[in-house]
Amino acid sequence: MKSSSKKNILLLILALIIVITPLIFKGGSEFAGADDQAEGVIEEINPDYEPWFESLWEPPSGEIESLLFSVQVAIGAGVIGYILGNMKGKKQVASDR
Repeated sequence: MKSSSKKNILLLILALIIVITPLIFKGGSEFAGADDQAEGVIEEINPDYEPWFESLWEPPSGEIESLLFSVQVAIGAGVIGYILGNMKGKKQVASDR
């Protein structure tokens, strides 16, 4: 086996461990976003608090909100991947000269 494929398999196993470990310890339930947690704490501290700003648009469902977040993540990953690939390609071209 090549060194790079061993490295890839090791990284895949590490990624699986990172993903599965919190599910085992937390039980896979009640993962809430930071916004929801902050709202709960604010309500505990000051039950009469009224937000000074409302969202311009609220997604009609949680599924659509998750979809939009996933699209945002995919676009960000694509941009980062493009930049890293471009940098590596420029480095490789420079070393071939």
